[in-house]
Amino acid sequence: MSAIKSVAIIGAGPVGLAAAAHALERGLKPIVLEAGESVGKAARQWGHVRMFSPWEYNIDPAAGRLLAQAGWNSPDPQHYPTGSELVEGYLELLATRTALRDHIHTSSRVTAISRVGFDRLKTSGRETAPFEIRYQNGAGPKTVLADAVIDASGTWSSPSPAGANGLEAIGEREAQDHIAYAMPDVLGRDRSRYANKTIAVLGSGHSAVGALIDLVHLKDIAPQTQVIWLLRGDKSEKAFGGGANDKLSARGELGSMFARMVKGGGISVEASFKVRSLALKNGRLVIGSDVAGREIVADDLIVATGFRPDNSFLRELRISLDPALECPPALAPLIDPNEHSCGTVRPHGAQQLAQPEPGFYFAGMKSYGRAPTFLLLTGYEQVRSIVADIAGDREAAERVELVLPETGVCTASVDPASGESAGCCGGAPKSNASACCVADETAKAAGKAGCGCG
Repeated sequence: MSAIKSVAIIGAGPVGLAAAAHALERGLKPIVLEAGESVGKAARQWGHVRMFSPWEYNIDPAAGRLLAQAGWNSPDPQHYPTGSELVEGYLELLATRTALRDHIHTSSRVTAISRVGFDRLKTSGRETAPFEIRYQNGAGPKTVLADAVIDASGTWSSPSPAGANGLEAIGEREAQDHIAYAMPDVLGRDRSRYANKTIAVLGSGHSAVGALIDLVHLKDIAPQTQVIWLLRGDKSEKAFGGGANDKLSARGELGSMFARMVKGGGISVEASFKVRSLALKNGRLVIGSDVAGREIVADDLIVATGFRPDNSFLRELRISLDPALECPPALAPLIDPNEHSCGTVRPHGAQQLAQPEPGFYFAGMKSYGRAPTFLLLTGYEQVRSIVADIAGDREAAERVELVLPETGVCTASVDPASGESAGCCGGAPKSNASACCVADETAKAAGKAGCGCG
């Protein structure tokens, strides 16, 4: 790998541009291929959403150094940017005012990747053959060669469907005019679509919570608006988050606000509602569950059930993915949402993200597969390590240079009776400063190693 000079980077979002910045610092040649007409395509689509983390957590160090060389007036580190501010105050400047401008190709959608002279089956000499990246732009199909590839294309363009079994609900495709995915701009450009209508929101993650909160605010100015929360599980409190224990305070405040809205009756909760079918009747949407006879009638449905990776253009590469999460197998145990965790995902890099195909790596949201709760800081640490690995600096690739904020989120972080945060694993320790929470303190007092959440 010491001879590698060029790195193809798929995606010009925050993580992709960070990878390019690190590549430049290492003396490598980044080739950034972005499907959108400009950088930050996904962030533009959720531009109305304010991020949970302030600017200090959203700027990659290498990218920041590039911007500083261009005379950048950095934003207030404590300000919480919106998606639009992230694009306009950071990504666009990286793409137009720094040395990265000569390495970014927009309107260039990657359609396939292989090795020059090698299909997926052929082995001998494979690791020394350059990658051949096919992409499509306004001039037709193009090809570029690279010594390594970082796939930071994200998952925004592949939202998960409404069906509880992971498949499209029956009739979902036919009902597309009444469905929006992820987090539409309820209070802005999409207001007329939702005002004074009955709107159902499916999901329990941050996108669903944000959409539900916006709909309740819309109800203040359009009183006939009705808000229905379709919850697949039976415990609404799981969506309330860590409250005051969350070191990303904006995220904690969002969960606390949402808990108050649910408790106050501003949102009608339909728990244990697993969508099976969607049908149009008299201009409205009939949402059927897997329980016979149980239906909800709404004007529109917002599906916020997460995202999944698109790996269709990687068929000729030797890719290994966790069977459940569709992420690199070594990363799966660190991010599996089925596992109890009081903290966030610990930092990781090239070692966990490398693939059987030498020189190919997943990074950013794409690396998480179907798992949620990705943080930009995590992605920045990923690409710092990956680029160091590509450059042959093993020591830097294996070194951890990131400390992440605690999430304060547990499986029982909110008291169901009061709707108030009960804290992560019982809240902060009462007397043992070495403990991370009450559960940890109790376990240590009993002679055990601790609660296991770190």
